[in-house]
Amino acid sequence: MIMSHETREKLRRRSEIIRFIREYFYKNDFLEVETPMMHSVAGGAAAKPFNTHHNALDMELFLRIAPELHLKRLIVGGYDKVFEINRCFRNEGLSLKHNPEFTSIEFYWAYATYFDLMDFTEDLLVGIAQNVLKTDVIKFGEHEINLKGPYARLTMREAVAKFTNSSMDQVNDRTHLLGLLKSTNADQKKAQGLSWGRLLVLCFEELVEAKLIQPTFITEYPTEVSPLSRRNDENPEFVDRFEFFMNGWEIGNAFSELNNPTDQLDRFADQAMQKEAGDDEASDVDYDFVRALEYGMPPTAGQGIGIDRLVMILTDSHTIRDVILFPLLKKEHFFSEEDV
Repeated sequence: MIMSHETREKLRRRSEIIRFIREYFYKNDFLEVETPMMHSVAGGAAAKPFNTHHNALDMELFLRIAPELHLKRLIVGGYDKVFEINRCFRNEGLSLKHNPEFTSIEFYWAYATYFDLMDFTEDLLVGIAQNVLKTDVIKFGEHEINLKGPYARLTMREAVAKFTNSSMDQVNDRTHLLGLLKSTNADQKKAQGLSWGRLLVLCFEELVEAKLIQPTFITEYPTEVSPLSRRNDENPEFVDRFEFFMNGWEIGNAFSELNNPTDQLDRFADQAMQKEAGDDEASDVDYDFVRALEYGMPPTAGQGIGIDRLVMILTDSHTIRDVILFPLLKKEHFFSEEDV
């Protein structure tokens, strides 16, 4: 920071962006809340948690991977619009885009749908561009990204069809998806054992995601990869969900929330079976959350946005370390007398 004016300015810009986001939510009548950092059940996202232990209660706890299930409890409790800007923790590798401790905003809106959240997210990004960045067009490396809108909206099947020169009928065919994956670095043997829905997601991740440079909403995710999302009324194989992409990166994840306690318990059970089979990112069964749904949660839409990654794009930063004041680094080795 002492040596680099550019570093100081990027971190200052981060603060300005977060301030605008917070004020935008206040302006739209959201209540800012704080939910627990230590959870007795790891849930709310597909990720490997950090484990810890509470001595007085002799109780195993997890640093939260997402605040989702507690924020939805607040919706059950009668708060119609809530948001939280805070840290989450995931016990995963480090990369240019990943830090084990990261900042996100999650928000939940009763009596709204994921379509409302697409409009809301677009308006938020346009506002940041106009009021903080003072420009509609930003540069990230060799790419120019237009934040003015309107933003593209594609279903996952439409995106795979478009970027692989396939027809919709071909995308619906499992054999065709396996053929598309042969040109990628995906584990071919593992792919053979995947269901059509998981193959579709894998094709999207391998062949499409990196090409979504301009702001894009991808909708209609398969139900089997979306354990907390509401099933689509017309086609229950899919859920009412979108992910928001920019610069080829996922920035936000949103859906119309699942509020049927029986369906939720079944999905938790499926996740538990996956965990038993060796998936350390699968969720545990949160019976307390299922009980909260039994009291009754209104139709609700919710979203999480990764602030670090968003700030990276908005400040043309190519490593997450440049937009976090104190990123996690390997412990420095100091010489001792024995070393000398």
